[in-house]
Amino acid sequence: MTKTTAVQLTEFGAPEVMRLVSADLPAPAEGEVQLKQTAIGFNYIDIYQRSGKYPLPAPTGLGHEAAGVVTALGDSVTDLKVGDRVVYMNAGIGAYATHRNVVADRLVKLPDHVDDESAAAVFFKAMTVQYLVTKTFPVSKGDIVLVHAAAGGVGQILSAWAKALGAIVIGTAGSSEKCAIAREAGCDVAVDYSDTGWVSRVIDATDGKKASVVYDSVGQHTFLGSLDCARPFGHVVVYGSASGPIAPFDVELLNKKGGLYLTRPSVFPHNADLATFRANADMVFDALGQGIVRAQIGARFALAEVAKAHIAAQNRAITGAMVIVP
Repeated sequence: MTKTTAVQLTEFGAPEVMRLVSADLPAPAEGEVQLKQTAIGFNYIDIYQRSGKYPLPAPTGLGHEAAGVVTALGDSVTDLKVGDRVVYMNAGIGAYATHRNVVADRLVKLPDHVDDESAAAVFFKAMTVQYLVTKTFPVSKGDIVLVHAAAGGVGQILSAWAKALGAIVIGTAGSSEKCAIAREAGCDVAVDYSDTGWVSRVIDATDGKKASVVYDSVGQHTFLGSLDCARPFGHVVVYGSASGPIAPFDVELLNKKGGLYLTRPSVFPHNADLATFRANADMVFDALGQGIVRAQIGARFALAEVAKAHIAAQNRAITGAMVIVP
């Protein structure tokens, strides 16, 4: 029987609550495959779930995304074979593990031009960007796009993809060094949002036109400013809250700011059925092949160092994506 080592939570809180446990992994059930995982992706939602901000039933594993190799097949699995390289981002909590059984319909095969670490580093993030720029607000040539946290893992991909679609891209980041990274990722202008007056500088960068769409993953720190940066009838897309939750507000404010459209989408409903999921994944792999999406890996951590990975992410000490190596 295969052995697996995995992160387990019996309580929620600081990074130290994560514990590594070893256990026997049963053979894959009907419709499942068994994976030897080769690279695990880190996403900020992992921190929210580990801390209890996004509650999970305990005990629980952690992690949404990983790449690996199929080592065994359950009954009725016909579209995968032993040795296939695959990636997933919505197979249930528990990606922080060396080996795992996963429902086959949650997996997509990796093309030859995408290596395992790159896939784990960007798949969840790129799938997030895919729906943001093609579904939530279909970005087109000439749109003015504001991307908060543009030096982060999602932010870099979002900036680059929006630029490839012909948009004028303005990024924000928390330091001059991160603003430089945002410009390298594709932003035409980068503004330090840790300084007062950042809203005025963003508006000035648009020659007063303001943004067609604001992509805000920061939340509390940037939200009201995001409303001020959107043009009349513009879109404000809140898809995260890295600085804390947005305080309740009177929706009449959206009218006063110019009849704005506000939405809070998520990657999972956009990939709820198999055909859509795999079609979206193909779009991501195509973007990787074209160089629109690049796997900018900022740090690698061993599975035993997972607490260090979470601390680094919380302290915003890493630019780009992080990979956990089993």
